[in-house]
Amino acid sequence: MLFQILTQQPQAIGAIVRGTPVWVWGLLAALLALGFSQVRDRTASLVRVSVMPVAMTAFSLMGIVTAFSRAPGLATVLALWLGVAAAVAMVVAKGRSGASYDAAKRVYALPGSWVPLLLIAGIFLTKYAVGIELAMQPNVVLDAGFTLPVAAVYGVFAGLFIGRAARLWRLALRPATPPILAA
Repeated sequence: MLFQILTQQPQAIGAIVRGTPVWVWGLLAALLALGFSQVRDRTASLVRVSVMPVAMTAFSLMGIVTAFSRAPGLATVLALWLGVAAAVAMVVAKGRSGASYDAAKRVYALPGSWVPLLLIAGIFLTKYAVGIELAMQPNVVLDAGFTLPVAAVYGVFAGLFIGRAARLWRLALRPATPPILAA
């Protein structure tokens, strides 16, 4: 319905934006600042590289629980979210990271990337659009044709964050290779 309104009645966009609570825009600003901080090359500790994936995965799960807590198939929705998140995380975790880890200093050298910003914006926009749809049609939570695709989208975002973090964790957990001695 939201897509239909936006394409057929674009003047409704102003009403939707004006009806959005102010704190939502503050949250968006904070999330975008976090995303922009990832654009430049930087160094970070293991804890620091773990905070954002954990927070964004929690944000994704919160999106499912708050949106579909009264859905009759909540267990199915959560299972789909978990399955998609796990599958995407496993695929992404197998990839290569452009980062390096200095075990002596216990710090990562991270290349700048626009990907975290895009993922943060994507998960925020998904949660925003779902919130609007639920405000306009509260009974859509009863429709598996709505809840399951939304759960899958949230699962993709969670999996991408977890998989990217797992690549970094793997660098820190890799055993140090001993020096080769010449005979």
